Amino acid sequence: MQLGKAAVPGVTSLTSDAAVMAVRRSAIGLAGVARSDSGEGWRELINALPVAIYTTDEAGRITFYNEAAAALWGRRPTLGEDWWCGSWRLYWPDGRPMSHKDCPMALALKLGRPIRGVEAVAERPDGSRFPFVPYPTPLYDVAGNLVGAVNMLVDVTEQKRAERVGQRLVSIVESSDDAIVGKDLDGIVDSWNAGAERLFGYTAEEMIGRPISTLIPLDRRDEESAILERIRRGERVDHYETVRMRKDGSLVEVSLSVSPIRNEVGNIVGASKIARDITEGKQAQARQELLARELQHRTKNLFSVLHSVISRSFAGKSSVSEAKTAILGRLRALAETHVMLSGTDWRGADLAQVVRTEMGPYMGRVTIEGPPVILSAQVAQSFALVLHELATNAAKYGALSNLRGSVDIRWSVFDRDGDCQFRFHWQERGGPPVKPPMQTGFGSVVLEQVMTEYFDTLSGIRFGADGVSYELQGSLATITKCP
Repeated sequence: MQLGKAAVPGVTSLTSDAAVMAVRRSAIGLAGVARSDSGEGWRELINALPVAIYTTDEAGRITFYNEAAAALWGRRPTLGEDWWCGSWRLYWPDGRPMSHKDCPMALALKLGRPIRGVEAVAERPDGSRFPFVPYPTPLYDVAGNLVGAVNMLVDVTEQKRAERVGQRLVSIVESSDDAIVGKDLDGIVDSWNAGAERLFGYTAEEMIGRPISTLIPLDRRDEESAILERIRRGERVDHYETVRMRKDGSLVEVSLSVSPIRNEVGNIVGASKIARDITEGKQAQARQELLARELQHRTKNLFSVLHSVISRSFAGKSSVSEAKTAILGRLRALAETHVMLSGTDWRGADLAQVVRTEMGPYMGRVTIEGPPVILSAQVAQSFALVLHELATNAAKYGALSNLRGSVDIRWSVFDRDGDCQFRFHWQERGGPPVKPPMQTGFGSVVLEQVMTEYFDTLSGIRFGADGVSYELQGSLATITKCP
């Protein structure tokens, strides 16, 4: 890679060809007295320069070097013996070794002209290396005879480091998922990364030179002036949540971080803005808040149900042990439904899954048939209790109390005069003769009263000659959304 003329802090003017010519004129005078005891003034002048300078004779033997050159090389070459360059070892920029006889100084003497636009790497005796740009220039006497050459070495270590840092920063900015935008103090965009293009839909060509207010909805235009005023005062703006407008007109929620940009003398000349899309985060937060409210409501409802279960479960029971068994069974039904609802963020539960869960111990003797129906959370809990009571009664007194009986559970969805209807039917077969109970308890309340909240046609539980049956019918919209 060729850098051309490199910059040296504090001695920038020395890197120009004019500076090289000035040094060349000085070096001609120095070369003319190099073999004498005079010329101390020239030596003092060259030694005072903060840039590495040395001379050679026409053959390439080093005849003089200043203190800056010795410090740069990390050694003091022997005058009249070391050739072409005082560096310990030389390398090409790609790391290949460079022979001293092929170095830029040797080439300048061989061709009889200045060599420019070349870079090299030198190694000191301690093993440290530094990149440099040489400016070798042949020297001629008044008669036009080649008398030597002068070379100026510019250490570009810091420049190379700055380039690497700059390239790394550019890479980071360009590969960032966030929108990173630069603007001046008037709000005019002067840089626009790929993340900004992805977020807002505008290309860099479309946005650079345009006002950042292009992205701001009309009802938020005052935000930009307030942000720029803070930037002019040298303040940062951190995590400012707002709304911006994409190229297609859609709105996006973003979090802004804005920092002042200063020039080389510390004056604020612009601002760097990072915009992060927080749409998903906001949606997640809204879902979380909704879920928390829903959970609070469901918990309150669940405690109400539990209170009813516990207080009514003693009705008609002959012992505390019998009441305990009833309570635990009902609580288990509620708990299993609660687990189902938690898995869907309380959006609802599949009726078929509720049925299979409650009828699990009897699945070999149960027929289940019906289309997919997603029950609302509250209805799912009530259905779980209904199925639990029906299954418990069937296991104690009905079709599931012997080895021959079975239960047929079916539901359907149909249209009636433009209204989507739902029908649920439980039918027991093959069990012993059944008759209505002498007392009504919590189970009867659930089967005949609780479900009236959701169904306008409630046949309730019937004790027929063919076994116990139970039927519900009503608008599907009451218990779930119509498919």
